[in-house]
Amino acid sequence: MSVLKLKPSCKDYLWGGHRLADEYGKDYDGDVLAETWELSCHPDGPSTIVNGRYAGKTLEQYIEESGKEVLGTNCRRFRDFPILIKFIDAKQNLSIQVHPDNRYALKNEGQYGKTEMWYVMDAEKDAFLYYGFKTEISKEEFARRIQEDTLLEVLNAVPVQKGDVLFIESGTIHAIGEGILIAEIQQNSNVTYRVYDYGRVGKDGKKRDLHIEKALAVTNRVPLIKSKSSYPHVADCDYFTVDKLNLDGRMMRRMEGYVSEESFVSILILDGEGTVSCRGQETDDSQDRDAADMKVTYKKGDSLFLPAGSGAYVIEGSCDALITTIREKAAPVRIGIDIGGTDTKIGLVDVHQKLIDSVCIATEASRPAEEVIRTIGEAAAALLEKNGIAMDQCVGAGIGVPGTVDRKKGIVRYSNNIRWEEIPLAQEIGKYLPIPVLIANDADCAALGEAVAGGGKDCSDVVMLTLGTGVGGGIILDGEIYEGRGIGGSELGHMVIVENGEPCTCGRRGCLEAYVSATALKRDARRAAGRDLDPEEIFSLADQGDSVMRAVVDAYIRRLGLGIVNIVNIFRPQLVLLGGGISRQGETLLAPLREIVRKECFGGEKGDVPAIETAVLGNNAGMIGAAGLL
Repeated sequence: MSVLKLKPSCKDYLWGGHRLADEYGKDYDGDVLAETWELSCHPDGPSTIVNGRYAGKTLEQYIEESGKEVLGTNCRRFRDFPILIKFIDAKQNLSIQVHPDNRYALKNEGQYGKTEMWYVMDAEKDAFLYYGFKTEISKEEFARRIQEDTLLEVLNAVPVQKGDVLFIESGTIHAIGEGILIAEIQQNSNVTYRVYDYGRVGKDGKKRDLHIEKALAVTNRVPLIKSKSSYPHVADCDYFTVDKLNLDGRMMRRMEGYVSEESFVSILILDGEGTVSCRGQETDDSQDRDAADMKVTYKKGDSLFLPAGSGAYVIEGSCDALITTIREKAAPVRIGIDIGGTDTKIGLVDVHQKLIDSVCIATEASRPAEEVIRTIGEAAAALLEKNGIAMDQCVGAGIGVPGTVDRKKGIVRYSNNIRWEEIPLAQEIGKYLPIPVLIANDADCAALGEAVAGGGKDCSDVVMLTLGTGVGGGIILDGEIYEGRGIGGSELGHMVIVENGEPCTCGRRGCLEAYVSATALKRDARRAAGRDLDPEEIFSLADQGDSVMRAVVDAYIRRLGLGIVNIVNIFRPQLVLLGGGISRQGETLLAPLREIVRKECFGGEKGDVPAIETAVLGNNAGMIGAAGLL
């Protein structure tokens, strides 16, 4: 890996000065240099590499050729390069402006919104900038003051000096004042809504456009605190983390750092000179070997990029610098997808394992797998958009799917319910959800959901049986899905409880599923009574004293109890949970099962008899558990 030195894209906005060329050595021969985009993959102004084998290529071209791994694992949640870093020289006041959030910007501008931070590199005496409102104002007053040119009267004017930091979240009205030099780290966006511009005219001789209606829609009209504490960092948010480095060249003249696989490192030199060296990784390629032990000189105004995974690096000399990385997202949102033979449920799950929102769509499994996956991916993306959550805000998607699943490779090996075989589900859905994707068996996901957020949230060892059309099962040991060595996971429904018994859907005879599924219960009732009844009717008739249905229900409970005893004797869980439609019978089902387990488990009451309860999340368990895979 190498240390890449970048050449910025230069902007000649009318309010700019010439300090960036005169004092910071920017290669520019125009009269006005307002901004230099020092670290940028934005199409409006990409930065260019000036050293090494990639010299002459844009930073974006380098990333495309080298792979997004150079950005780091923490950047996988972003659709585009996450940040843009600038120097800004405000010879005159900038316009009063506001930036939208991600939701509004993606919907209306086709790019992300803009949260940013300012580090004041220099400021003239009595310099100030505008930051929010003095007091809360109504939307009507905001609009009226824009129209009457009295907006400045209600804006909060903040005096600044060298070294000050301000954090400007999207929706904050603001403006840099004249005589201020700033380093700006922001989201990768160029969306700005001007609301007041001092009546200035552009190069075309016309007054510059204002964006009043959009500004009214996105502006936060409540007063703000001057700065957002990010100790020990200069700034820290989901989009960037910024730290300040000072080497005085005497007592402090060397700093050692490390570029992990998690994030690239950007070094913006505010002052000073010296070298940055990075040992990198061993390689057999001579050209790469030269770059691997690379030492680059720096001076005031330089911008350096160290790819993720570069390893140890050293900064020597004297400098003031801002070091920017991308951290793991705080309070992550995850997508949980529960694919069924009939319906697919998609949910957004927060850090507290709570569903933010969900949607249910028809699976239509008769279609080709690619079409099913496309529909699911598009529906998940639409759910994010509906809730104002950009793709970059989502740390990943988990998917529960019936059948045999290769979790490591993200492949559905075989699913009879949806007629899939050797389908690379994680890879295919990544075309629509460009975020990390993990998959698992749907019953395992339901068990995990109950373990982390439902009936088993206080237990580390939980077994769940789902009593539906078939019998699904999931085992959670030490808080993790138990899969064994193979790729199939546990199949609790296919333990044999009656030798050479009823035929099972798996092709064997006497399986638990063949006796305690809803399908089996209805079969036995039909044989006994000569008519079709659903499980609710069967249990209801038994409660009302119907002797035939009482015998059917008693036999059902005995066989289910036998299966649970076998499971308990093997895994010794703290809790057994029952889900699926039959579990809605509650204590009518649970009370006799507890008695069977108490009497028949090995060791009986002298052992550690688990609790038996009903699952509480219902249809949400699969979505929450799938999200819990991440």
